Amino acid sequence: QVQLVESGGGLVQPGGSLRLSCAATGRYVMGWFRQAPGLEREFVARISTTGAVTYYGDSVKGRVTISRDNAKNTVYLQMNSLKPEDTAVYYCAADLSPSGRPRSKDEYEYWGQGTQVTVSS
Repeated sequence: QVQLVESGGGLVQPGGSLRLSCAATGRYVMGWFRQAPGLEREFVARISTTGAVTYYGDSVKGRVTISRDNAKNTVYLQMNSLKPEDTAVYYCAADLSPSGRPRSKDEYEYWGQGTQVTVSS
């Protein structure tokens, strides 16, 4: 059974930083997505099982870094220079059968419950 548990969300001022964590029950290709009210779920980042290959969404590129600690089965999303438009529920997701669509939410079979990130002064 694949289980994913996010943590690390919260309230941060514009320009601040947060690090999200996603604890998994195994080692998988992992992604982060976010969803703001009334909007589609948006791709944020993805990391291979070894950590050697990463992808980023255009709206966050240069401000976020995805990484992983395989000894802990945990994936991280370091977010810097946060903006109010980064406010959303952030979800981690596992891709057990990669098929060449790293940025598509349909690529991922398992999802965490989400963690709220609010960027506001």
